[in-house]
Amino acid sequence: MEIRNTTDQDFDGFVDTMLAAFGFYPDPPVDGGGHWWSALEMDRCLFAVTEDGDPVGTAGAYSFELTLPGEGLVPVSGVTAVGVLPSHRRQGVLTALMRHQLTELRARGEFLSVLLASEALIYRRYGYGPATYTARLTVPRHRAALAVPRARAANGEPVTGTAGGSIKVERSSDCREALETVYDGYRRAQPGALSRPHRWWSLRAGQPPIAPAPRYVAVHRDADGVPDGYASYTIEPGASRTMKVDEIITADDAVHTALARFLLEHDLVNEVSFKHIPTDHPLRWQFEDFRGGEVAGAGDWLWVRLLDVPGALTARGWFADGEIVLDVEDRFLGERGRHLLTVRDGKAECVPTDREPDLSLDVSDLASVYLGGTAPSTLVRAGHIKAHHPGASALADALFRTERSPHCLHWF
Repeated sequence: MEIRNTTDQDFDGFVDTMLAAFGFYPDPPVDGGGHWWSALEMDRCLFAVTEDGDPVGTAGAYSFELTLPGEGLVPVSGVTAVGVLPSHRRQGVLTALMRHQLTELRARGEFLSVLLASEALIYRRYGYGPATYTARLTVPRHRAALAVPRARAANGEPVTGTAGGSIKVERSSDCREALETVYDGYRRAQPGALSRPHRWWSLRAGQPPIAPAPRYVAVHRDADGVPDGYASYTIEPGASRTMKVDEIITADDAVHTALARFLLEHDLVNEVSFKHIPTDHPLRWQFEDFRGGEVAGAGDWLWVRLLDVPGALTARGWFADGEIVLDVEDRFLGERGRHLLTVRDGKAECVPTDREPDLSLDVSDLASVYLGGTAPSTLVRAGHIKAHHPGASALADALFRTERSPHCLHWF
């Protein structure tokens, strides 16, 4: 078996092999894109082929930017289209693909890769760890009233948090440029968010509202008429009359509330289901009936892999001063390093050390705490991270905490 890079001429064969690995039958061609795989970057894809040259496995990577805590933007590879034909599984094909890919990503100078895991049991063995989480929030219309904010300003007047401007319902196909602009502003301020390159929008790749599936979009514009938020949704026909909200995108909490209120007050709808809500999102607290919204489907979303521990740790922003010694094992790549992480004024220095460690952990567990979505103490209590003294867990929690929880809703 050989692992080789693909070219543009391999596109059809790559897609056919990948779909067969997942058991999906190819859809009819769509002019100008529209399939979720339309934006594949063939110079970043890999084939596993037999001695006869027959492809039996695939792996690809998209070129994204990831927003780190502190709003730093870094290039990151979005690993995708990973599959092995059923006839060649459990023969080391996937391991060979993953090892080859990680080696290539390092050669490109990248210190992070990310993916969405089809199965949670697969990717930890390759050094990935779940780093952001999401949930579905479903609200019956009769319990959807939002409460009046209780906070008051210094003069005693209520802080309404209302957004000025207006909301207009449009078809996603008619406001694609506005959606692209609003999303780009949002993702730059949201830790854990990924970019959506212009190529995705032009090829209509991915899921709605990027994909060509029909969607209505409630576009919020500020007092000057500039789009600053949107909500993409569809309403299921029939008796259920459920409004399915693909995403609400805005960097402004007041605009988010305005869009949520608009959706929740939509006539001829029995319930509203928000597909992607951060598990700690304030929307649940805004209902008059705290039990009005039912959270379900909570789980992992973005998985992270550190390829260069010092490079990754010094790239993100930090919100507490201190120092900690991390003994990090990378079993898949056969590496181990002890690092002294020193944080001052929001910046970190990470150097090799022979000091006794505060924490010993696998690189996949470091990935889970890296964006601030998982507290180190949680993994200590779970028995995955070893704390070498009583204060080590609290020290790590203080250092790795973030001002805003990471969240990613981009699908790839």
